[in-house]
Amino acid sequence: MAVEKEKKTCGQVMTEWKEFVWNPRTHQFLGRTGSSWALILLFYLIFYGFLTALFTLTMWVMLQTVDPHIPKYQDRLSVPGMMIRPKTDALEITYNVSNTEVWESYVKMLNNFLGAYNNSKQVATNEFCRPGQYNEQPDNGVANYPKRACQFNRTMLGDCSGLNDTSYGYRDGRPCVLVKMNRVINFYAGANKTMNVTCYAKRPRAKHEKKKIPLEDLIKEEDIQKLGEIAMFPANGNIDLMYFPYYGKKVHVNYTQPVVAVKFLNLTFNEDHNIECKINAANIATTDERDKFAGRVAFKIRVNKD
Repeated sequence: MAVEKEKKTCGQVMTEWKEFVWNPRTHQFLGRTGSSWALILLFYLIFYGFLTALFTLTMWVMLQTVDPHIPKYQDRLSVPGMMIRPKTDALEITYNVSNTEVWESYVKMLNNFLGAYNNSKQVATNEFCRPGQYNEQPDNGVANYPKRACQFNRTMLGDCSGLNDTSYGYRDGRPCVLVKMNRVINFYAGANKTMNVTCYAKRPRAKHEKKKIPLEDLIKEEDIQKLGEIAMFPANGNIDLMYFPYYGKKVHVNYTQPVVAVKFLNLTFNEDHNIECKINAANIATTDERDKFAGRVAFKIRVNKD
């Protein structure tokens, strides 16, 4: 026959727990003596100290292979992308000329962006360079020697400089959009040939249309007429070679990248206008359907008028 175990009272259970936490007879805490706890703490101290030292050594070795001035790998930026200002989340500029709060937010974005392009600041920090040639600046034995930046004065943007028309045309329904090419370190844009930015009405490709057909060939004359005339600043959307190459943020401290301003002179109100701007340069491909920002940028603009 099985012998029934004697049931412990609540007091006995509490006594056993107290003795487990601290046993005054054996001087054990949680079932271990002080020397046992000391050995365990010493083991973990040495163990985690070794892991910390190993991690620190690994990071130090890795950092010795990294140049703080030039990214080790730039394969994702082999072809520079393009972007617009004012920049919105969906690359859509939509406003009503009578709603000043909306278009004034666009004006504020442009003012913030062009602050670094003020003539006085450019003259004070950057140099006048010879147009039509690259501004190459070798280190001459001094690693990461500071580079000089060429001037890009705000007045070069003409009617889109915000100097004469502080609303950049948004008040009158003739808005300006700035197009810029993203920076790529040591990239010689244009392959020593002239380059410029062009913008045109863009019609989204239908699913049944073949991708081999250039989008320019799919543009309807109606879309062109609705978009109206476009003015470019500098003239013809030119980007000079003297702003290249770019040597990196740390050594090219005052570098201000060239921009092209696009002014829509008489676009049709209350209509959606799809536009694509691209850089025409010998060494920048703009036909890669997998990368819609490689050498180009597409955006939508709509100006409503009551």
